[in-house]
Amino acid sequence: MSKVFVTHSLPGERLQVLAQRCELSVWEQPGLLSPSGLRQHLTGCEGLVCLLTDRVDRALLEDMPQLRFVSSMSVGVDHLDIAALTERGIPVGHTPGVLVDTTADTAFALLLAAARRVAEADRFVRHGQWRDDKAWSPDFFVGKDVSGATLGIIGLGAIGQAVARRAAGFGMRVLAWNRSAIQVPGVEQVSLEELLPRSDFVSVNVALSNDTRMLLDADRIATMKPGAVLVNTARGGIVDEQALADALDNGLIYAAGIDVFEREPLAMDNPLLRHPRVVLAPHIGSATIDTRRRMADMAVDNALAALAGEPMPHCANPAVYS
Repeated sequence: MSKVFVTHSLPGERLQVLAQRCELSVWEQPGLLSPSGLRQHLTGCEGLVCLLTDRVDRALLEDMPQLRFVSSMSVGVDHLDIAALTERGIPVGHTPGVLVDTTADTAFALLLAAARRVAEADRFVRHGQWRDDKAWSPDFFVGKDVSGATLGIIGLGAIGQAVARRAAGFGMRVLAWNRSAIQVPGVEQVSLEELLPRSDFVSVNVALSNDTRMLLDADRIATMKPGAVLVNTARGGIVDEQALADALDNGLIYAAGIDVFEREPLAMDNPLLRHPRVVLAPHIGSATIDTRRRMADMAVDNALAALAGEPMPHCANPAVYS
């Protein structure tokens, strides 16, 4: 019977079905599995079901000659060496589509929280600073209007389009930049160079790749509209975090809402931590009960198909089947 390793216990009930089809081993210790732990537990396995926190690179693959498939409980696959896996003929499963609305909700939650200083106001109340001498004034926790403002969306895929739909409900004008032309009703497509200086709010929804790594670097951030708000629910590494912190320091950027970081978990010396108008979240874009359950089910279904010698229903490198 094939051996399959799962790097974390998963929600839902489909894992029980997988356990009936293979010799299944699940990492159930607290915390995340270390790279050395992954190497140890994957040895001799034909299948891997993993998370976005598990790095599968060429060096690891070279020591795993029996590996036949990888199924990740994630939409993005930048934690996997797709080129090396494809060279080996190893199909890679992922979970696209299922978290579109959930992640778009998170993007808009961060946008609203940053614009209206919700996290900053929450800390003000919790820390006992709301006293009679600070009860109210004309400029007491004033923020930025969202209704009627201009939103620039970077990446007009399924999640970007879902963000645009939510923006329409707030009467926002929506601009978008996408790497390939796509027509979306109510959305004006512009170049990135035009989007940044025109947008009151910028939402990053593009996938991380070699082309988009540090897409918003210091030079591009410097061209943003003064007083803009930046939201990133895509991937860390797309936004230069030091450049964003510098822009906040000099007052170019009003606020930011960030759910993803270049280094996760977030290091305590990250420069964004010092800014009261930065709303930070620990990569929770897809974190609802139903969405996470559906993601787990899709990851297991990809694994079940691979075990049966069938194409994965959601394969990130379908060329392995040609």
